[in-house]
Amino acid sequence: MLNNLPPVTKNLLLLNIALYVISIAFKMSGGLDLSALLGSHYFLSPVFEPVQILSHMFMHSDESIMHIFFNMFLLVIFGSHLERLWGAKHFFIFYFACGLGSFVLTNVVTTFEYNYLIDTLNAMGINVDSVNNAIPSITYNLPSSYVDALGPIVITQEKFDVAGAYASLMVVPGVGASGAIFGLLAAFALLFPNTEMQILFIPMPIKAKYLIGAYVLYEVYRGFNPVAGDNVAHWAHIGGALVGAIIVLVRRKTNKTNFY
Repeated sequence: MLNNLPPVTKNLLLLNIALYVISIAFKMSGGLDLSALLGSHYFLSPVFEPVQILSHMFMHSDESIMHIFFNMFLLVIFGSHLERLWGAKHFFIFYFACGLGSFVLTNVVTTFEYNYLIDTLNAMGINVDSVNNAIPSITYNLPSSYVDALGPIVITQEKFDVAGAYASLMVVPGVGASGAIFGLLAAFALLFPNTEMQILFIPMPIKAKYLIGAYVLYEVYRGFNPVAGDNVAHWAHIGGALVGAIIVLVRRKTNKTNFY
């Protein structure tokens, strides 16, 4: 199967799988948490590093294999088709442009929440610098670390909740290739809108423009209407789809055959 995949798609697939296996091995051995190290953080976070802008695209949740499975499944299905259509260099640029777009839009949206939490912390008399200094000692998926780090700073449950929300915004990493994958989906829907697609549990084929369009609209709805416990990066998906759609539409309008 791998021999039938075009080169960029094949190497993206292998690199994602390799890093997933390595991250699991580190976790099982009690070593580095690669998701925390290489996942994307808000650009004003004390734990943000520029490399995360790209590296987060190769990290996936170690809580469920389905995260990487679905992303890689869609990469193989849609990525291989688009790479054969555009060529390796064009596809490579497109893929990472969509991933970058997902990072940018996520940070733009996060800025609104960041400003709200900063204002709330200040109104409560909580020293933001003290919270920022405590953040590097917090393990994003270990609740007790929030108590240990923030307990000496805040003395009421209400203050702890706000400081905890702010700390979570700073330390919880964004991982996955989903932003780039949504760019591929958007491109496919625009280039092959009437291609009929069959999905599990739906007895009839659905045209790509309707199926993918509905999926993107659902992400937009969830982005504006988040629910408690939802850890899906909806704005990353929207950002990737938006950049993918813009690139395809611009190329169509200018009648260009490549990006370079």
